Parts: sequence; C-alpha cells; structure tokens
Amino acid sequence: MGFAAQLPAAGGFLEQLEAARSLEDLQAVSEGLRAHYGVDHLVYHWVSASGEQYGCGTYSPDWVQRYIEKGYLRIDPVVQGCFQRFHPVDWKRLDWSSKAARAFQKDAIAHGVGNQGFSIPIRGPNGQFALFTVSHSCPDEDWAQFTALHRRDMILMAHTFNEKALDLEPGRRPEAAQPLSPREIEALTLLAVGYSRAQVAETLAISEHTLRVYVESARFKLGAMNTVHAVARALSRGLIVV
Repeated sequence: MGFAAQLPAAGGFLEQLEAARSLEDLQAVSEGLRAHYGVDHLVYHWVSASGEQYGCGTYSPDWVQRYIEKGYLRIDPVVQGCFQRFHPVDWKRLDWSSKAARAFQKDAIAHGVGNQGFSIPIRGPNGQFALFTVSHSCPDEDWAQFTALHRRDMILMAHTFNEKALDLEPGRRPEAAQPLSPREIEALTLLAVGYSRAQVAETLAISEHTLRVYVESARFKLGAMNTVHAVARALSRGLIVV
C-alpha cells in the first residue's frame, strides 16, 4: 500500500485551502489530498441541525445520492458516534452492532467507501458540527500504521477545511442558542453521564413525559437533531460539565 514510508508534509495543500474561493476549490483540494495520501476517499461533511448536508469529497456521486435518498444520516454510526466524541476516531471503535448499521456498512463498502475509516469531529461556532473523514480498503495493521503516521496532518486539514467552509458559507452558521433552564441542564447532564431516561426521571423526581418535554425543549434551543446531538452540543459549549 505504500503506507510504511512517511509522506512529505501536505503544506502545499494548506496553501491551496487558504486560497480557496469556492466549494469547487475545496473539492479540488480533497481530490489532491486523496492522491497525495494514496487512500480511496477523503471527505469534508458539514451537517446542520435540520439535517441539511454540505461539503466536498471523493465519494462516488452514486453513493452520495444513495446516502441522501436512504436517509442514512439518521443511522450512520460514524455521524452518530462522532456526535458523542471530541477526538479523532477509528471506525472500528464505533458501534456497528445494530442490524441497520450492519446493512449500512455493507452498502457503503459495496459502493467503494472502504472497510477502514478515520473521522475527525469538528465543532464550530454556536454548535456547528462537521466531519473530516479518510477511508480506505486495507488490512487493520496497515490502517493503524497509516493513521499513526498522519493523524496530526489530518487534524490540521480537518480544521482548515472547516474554517474555509465557514468563510465561504457564512449563511450556514448556526445562530446562537437560547439559554437552557436549570432543569434542562440537569436532564442533559444526567443523560451525558450515561443515565437512562427512566433513571433521569427518577433522579429528578419527575415523570418520563415531563423529562421528554425538558429534553425536547433543550434540543430545540440547541438546534440539535436528536438527544445525542443535544448532549454533544451542550458539552461543546460548556453548558454542562461531566
């Protein structure tokens, strides 16, 4: 695979990113980086609270269209798993145990996504969320070596892509959220530490119906797609501390 040797730094691509003036320019950089690293795919993926998706990358148009049509955003273990994380994650460490997740994985591999992946969660202003992903088809040992060699470069590229995307698409920036109530903060904090909804309701001495009202209110204020996303946004903004 050629992963054994350290590739030269990708500084020239950073310069291209900083000079980018359109999504097409970002697309060209992603294609250049894919060739530079010798991987199957490299993708920048911005997901809004409403589920709108924006970005660039080297996945086939067929797979991108299928991903949207099938509503895979709702079940994609990479997106869901990265909502809960703040550090880069290897796809092998995500939860692929559900039937829907396994079917999604099989479909993705069939469309050339690869059996390996490394994704970097990105948190921007007012809870903005995006992912920078590199994927490939290779044995686990080769992939572990590749990610160890290029982890720092990938993190730098991820945040540079996001900064440029925010510059190019200022209208997509999430608006500042309304403040959470004390009860909403308590509910999200307990969910963040791993309590079930029943345990949270019991701890707060409220019904599960009332808890649902608090959680949905917090989700709306945070502009989150679901409860996991709401907890992740609250954590990233320092609204709750675990």
